[in-house]
Amino acid sequence: MFKQDNKVFEERREIFLNKLDGKAAIIPGANLVKHHADCEYPFRQDSNFWYLTGFDEPDAIALFLSHKPKGERFIMFVAPKDVISEVWQGFRWGLEGAEKEFKADKAHELVRASISTKRNERQIQGLLEGFFLEKGARGPAYNSIVASGDNACILHYTLNNSPLNKEDLLLVDAGCSLTDYYNGDITRTIPIGGKFTKEQKVIYEIVLSAQKNAIKSAVTGSNSSTVHNVALKILIEGLREIGLLAGSTEEIIENQSYKHLYMHRTGHWLGLDVHDVGAYRMGDYEVPLQNGMILTVEPGIYISDRIPVPEGQPLIDEKWKGIGIRIEDDVLVQDANPEVLSTAALKEISDLEF
Repeated sequence: MFKQDNKVFEERREIFLNKLDGKAAIIPGANLVKHHADCEYPFRQDSNFWYLTGFDEPDAIALFLSHKPKGERFIMFVAPKDVISEVWQGFRWGLEGAEKEFKADKAHELVRASISTKRNERQIQGLLEGFFLEKGARGPAYNSIVASGDNACILHYTLNNSPLNKEDLLLVDAGCSLTDYYNGDITRTIPIGGKFTKEQKVIYEIVLSAQKNAIKSAVTGSNSSTVHNVALKILIEGLREIGLLAGSTEEIIENQSYKHLYMHRTGHWLGLDVHDVGAYRMGDYEVPLQNGMILTVEPGIYISDRIPVPEGQPLIDEKWKGIGIRIEDDVLVQDANPEVLSTAALKEISDLEF
């Protein structure tokens, strides 16, 4: 059996990371391509991905973080070990193999890789929480939310017992508690069938734009209301463009006539408690953000019949109902460039589709 020398890939990665000069790069591997019915063409890895990794399995992603110290710069997202899948499709290196054999600093993106083999929300919950324990965490930081379809419109849904339907989205809001009691809190929304529908994609793009811009505002001297308002305006303007809200942005904010679609704030402090201690304002005084603070940034849109449409706002077309999307990251406040601590959890549409 051919045994490749993985040293050459390490050397190529080092050159590539040096050329990135402080930037990040995401390079996806190739996917299996269907030939007919349930048969695929022979797998051929993407050349760029292979050149830097030597990893010859489908549905993998390489993340290069040249601004990070050694030991945190090469991240791989790979399919986990799965005895049943290996019986049918052959050997998998899994997370441990990606780290030991292919020298990834970390190997993860767990839910996306496994979602097509799971049939119930509870199975995804078990996968996540088992991973937390396997990696040495105390356990979940809070009750994991694994909400498919319309369940995602229930903000603190924790039944996690509904079947997964391929045409729906899966919202996963989960984090682990570390041995030092600090917590993570991350939300991603993934298409169960591998592709966003037209309507799902439009809503996802609005939420992602709101989140990215809100993160940029989480700088020293800003405050949590500014972060919230940046996201809120983008959400409202996006919803106006597609006919789910009507009137000027200012009027909608003043009348709070958006709250049937977005009913929570955009984030909270994060630390030893998931919703960590500390005021956001003292009377009329907004508490300023300072270097070293950590907060979540988590805008969302939730379209259902649970809350009546406010007077003067458009009725909701059936095609939008059942779409619930939230995107949440953990953000370290810095002078001009907030650091997203959860950046390894990918969120671009091109990364979530398969």
